[in-house]
Amino acid sequence: MIDSDRPYRRTEIDKIFTKTKASMQQAALKRGGDGIALYIDVYTGKTLRGGDSYDYEHLRSSEAVHTQYKSLLTDEQIALVVNCPENVAVTLRCINQSKGKRKMEEWLSNPANITANGIDLKLTLANLKKADEGINRIVVSLISN
Repeated sequence: MIDSDRPYRRTEIDKIFTKTKASMQQAALKRGGDGIALYIDVYTGKTLRGGDSYDYEHLRSSEAVHTQYKSLLTDEQIALVVNCPENVAVTLRCINQSKGKRKMEEWLSNPANITANGIDLKLTLANLKKADEGINRIVVSLISN
């Protein structure tokens, strides 16, 4: 029986997030081809290399996903949903810290955030849509099993 009143905890999410980041790092090192990781910022489209100030980012926050699905899924299942490939990406640390736990659409509602951080709005919205689709895909597969 799933306790839909359970509090949000990152324990299970962080276990998978650590593995996801390690896998992403290995792929980025291969892409770089010179021993330096190569990423594309999920919100700006800019090239990021190892040594740049970037963070791994949940496009849809783990807390928001937990709140939405805690009545349907276990913490272990939520961890799989939160860390689906479409929902984990890399962005500049300044963007991640500025956005904090806010939903990206809320953060984008302030035009100064877009301008100051060089946000590619079309790219960002497309990546948010992919994250939502990936999350939905995993949820559907988990509840149909």
